[in-house]
Formats: sequence, C-alpha cells, structure tokens
Amino acid sequence: MQSIPWWKPEVGGAEAELVRGVLGSHFLNDGDLTTRFEEEVARLVGARHAVAVTSGTAAISLALMGLGVGPGDEVVVPDVTFIATANAVTLAGAKPVFADIDEATLCLSPDALQRVITPRTRAVVPVHVSGRGGTLEAVLAVAREHGLLVVEDAAEALGSRHRGRPLGRFGQAGCFSFSPNKTIMTGQGGMIVTDDARLHGRLRELKDQGRPVRGTGGDDAHPTLGFNFKFTNLQAAVGLGQLQYFAARTERQRAIHRIYRAELRTVAALRVLPFAVDEGETPQWTDVAAEARDELDRFLADAGCHCRRFWHPIHTQPPYRGRDADFPVATRVVPRCLWLPSAFQLTDDQVRHVAGLVRKFYDERAG
Repeated sequence: MQSIPWWKPEVGGAEAELVRGVLGSHFLNDGDLTTRFEEEVARLVGARHAVAVTSGTAAISLALMGLGVGPGDEVVVPDVTFIATANAVTLAGAKPVFADIDEATLCLSPDALQRVITPRTRAVVPVHVSGRGGTLEAVLAVAREHGLLVVEDAAEALGSRHRGRPLGRFGQAGCFSFSPNKTIMTGQGGMIVTDDARLHGRLRELKDQGRPVRGTGGDDAHPTLGFNFKFTNLQAAVGLGQLQYFAARTERQRAIHRIYRAELRTVAALRVLPFAVDEGETPQWTDVAAEARDELDRFLADAGCHCRRFWHPIHTQPPYRGRDADFPVATRVVPRCLWLPSAFQLTDDQVRHVAGLVRKFYDERAG
C-alpha cells in the first residue's frame, strides 16, 4: 500500500552548500545571509522592506508593536486560524477579539468584523487561510471606515497573488512563516514586509534589543526598548536554498489543486474550497468541506493517504473561551473541514488516487 503524505518538507543540495558556507565562516548569528534572505523575500513580494524574525508568531507580534498597538488596545482576529494569530496579539500586550468567518472562503467575515469593533479596536489581522485572499477587499473597506491598522497574517500565502497583487502587501504590514509545513521552510522563522520606512526602522529595534543596526554586543547604543527575535545565517542559508525551488513548488501546488477540483466536482457531499489558481492564487494546501469528515479522514488514513483536520475554532480553546452562539458559522462549518494530501512531491496519479478514494467513500455511504 502506497503512503501519500499530507505534507513533506524537503531540503536539497543548494541548502546544504549554503549551510556549509555558514559553518565555514564560523559566524552563525544574524548576519549577511539574513540580509540576503530578507532582500530576496522583499523582491519576491514587491516590498520595500523585509525583516526576518524567529517565527510567524513573532512577526505578527512585532508588526503590531511596531505600529504602536499594545496594552488597552483590541485587535480583531478571525475565529478560524491557527491559535498563533491570537497568541501573537496577546504577546504584543493587546486583547484579541474574535469574529466569525465567511462560509464560502473560511476567511474573516466583514459583517462579523463590523459587529465586534469598539472604541478600543486599533487593528485587524485578516488571515489568508490556506493561501486565499477571500474577503480581503471587504475587510479592508471596513478597516478604512473605522481607521484600523491592518496586519496581514500571510503565513500560508507566500507567493500567492490576489487579484494580481501579492498577499501580504495590502495592509501596513504582512507576515509570513517558514515553519516546516510551508513551501519555503527554515525549520522555524518568519518575515515582516512593509513599505513603511518608519515601521521598518522600529522593527529592526524590536527584534534586536533596541538597536537600529547590528551591534557588537558591547558598547552599542540601545536608544529604545527591544527584544531578541533575531533570525540566523544558518536559517537564512536554508531559506535561500529553498527559494531556488519556489517557482516550481508553487506551480505544482496549483496543479494539484486543479486536479482535485476537477476530480471531485461531482461529489455532492464535499466542496473543494475556492482558489483562483489561474489568476495567481496559490494553495498552500487544498482544503475541503466534507460531510462525515472524521470518517472520511479515517478511511483515507487506512488507505495510506494522510490528511490534516482543521484547527478548532479559537473560541473553543481554553485560553480564549467564548460562546458557540457568537460564532455560528465557525461552529457549524469548521468540524467539516479537512486538508487533503497536498505535498508538492505528489504525482498526478497519486492525487487522482486520493480523489478516487474520496469518491469511493461517498459512493459506499450512499449505498
């Protein structure tokens, strides 16, 4: 029985050569390769500035801090996202306030956003679930109406273009992740992109103990408060190597989605969630809303096809407990959502095999 992974990190010779160079330099900390990696990501998404940090969570936190968001402020976060989005707001000292989602895309509902805004609301963090822009234009319109800052959680959206423009480039800042289940991974790591020179300068200070430029660790000036969220040359070496495969990987992810969309279009009990792949939107993973989700997941796992179930709505997690009645869409829809095997290494035949098993599962249920 073949084993088909949900996702499979992959590193190659380019990364190994760059890492050997860093080891040979005996300088493993934040340095010249980190700068090169920042410049390459900035170029990739068309941003003036990019700042590499320890994680996507840190990226969101520092972006908020850099924009002046902190204690006493509220930041709206969609109820459906990895809990890191909410934790990033908490780390910045602000209060995360949760809003329900749009059923068609699983992204933040602009109507729900309107309902939770208060005089203390300073910012909103739209999340590009699985790499889709979804409701972004409507969310931005609400933000403009209320004078809210916008920090995009684009952790799953590097290289994904929404209506011709890279995701992560619509707000004051966009935040990416390089964790192992991303197209470009560095073990852990994150990146903030912005066109705002003032914010860029503050982010440099926040990530490096208040220093606006790299220091010596000795008689450096620390004109403001900062922390240690530095990215290292070792991580940057892996990231620079990974970037060499980026175009091929994203094209493969779009191709995988097209196959699933075609193969599963007649399955009434399952909906492949939307991606405008022909306009440049790139699925980090292909996600579906499926009847009998848990049974389907077990059926596929027994056949060697490994999926990932969606996050629990954040309002159900103990640190952020809320009422189901306040999040009717998330409460109803998310228990049906599943990420299908989406590793860029999958062949067309493997994707069709998974789709065939999905059809078989529902055919057998229909009896």
